[in-house]
Amino acid sequence: MTGLFLAIGFMLGGEAGIIIAFIIALGMNAFAYWNSDKMVLRMYGAHEVDEQSAPSYYRLVAQLADRAEMPMPKVYIIENDQPNAFATGRNPENAAVAATTGLLRILSHEEIAGVMAHELAHVRNRDTLIMTITATIAGAISMLATFAMFFGGNSRNNPLGMVGTILIMILAPIAAALVQMAISRTREYAADAAGAEICGHPLWLASALDKLEQGAAAIENEEAEANPATAHMFIINPLNGRSMDNLFSTHPDTANRVQRLRQLANVPDDDGPWGIRGE
Repeated sequence: MTGLFLAIGFMLGGEAGIIIAFIIALGMNAFAYWNSDKMVLRMYGAHEVDEQSAPSYYRLVAQLADRAEMPMPKVYIIENDQPNAFATGRNPENAAVAATTGLLRILSHEEIAGVMAHELAHVRNRDTLIMTITATIAGAISMLATFAMFFGGNSRNNPLGMVGTILIMILAPIAAALVQMAISRTREYAADAAGAEICGHPLWLASALDKLEQGAAAIENEEAEANPATAHMFIINPLNGRSMDNLFSTHPDTANRVQRLRQLANVPDDDGPWGIRGE
């Protein structure tokens, strides 16, 4: 993603452009490493909870973190009707998990366990650092493309001229989305498998994913629609079709994810609805 950012800098400003882009990229990566988690949580209005304010949810995360032999992450709730969740943080010692009020309302205790185990798997695999930095740079690429017309089209250092600038405005956000898509899809499958291992019951997560997809499709997430560069951080795509950013989905097909989880649980594909008690 940083390489893409540098390439855009070169195409807009030549050698001077790539030097400026390199300096900006260094600063952005350093800033994102230390602050991107706080930015994303603030972006979605997440508030931290503890054992007193959200006892069932907090204790569940604590039990799962103990099973995964991980440090206890900070626990957040997002006041949003769309059922969804994400994890963030630069490492397991500085991690946070967040769930929306919509998720906590519609899922059973077992299904919430499956979702939070998935998020803890992202933390344990250190996907959260990759995903938060990717979101930060993707947002910068989109912003750079938006302003390209104002500072790139007539620059003597621009090797592409006005036509090239217009192409950058169109293609740069698409290229950033493709990189996000490739990162997110591979990491989601890995987190599904690791999450199933942490909670001990793959079908809990499988059942949750089915409900989350239906809920996310029916309920709009205004903050996610306004900040599509963060969509890949969620367990289910929070964008429901209002913007062109849905042209390239950052998430693997939910049916494929459910099928893999059923295979982990040794449930035949034609075996009808699953139970979630893990008996």
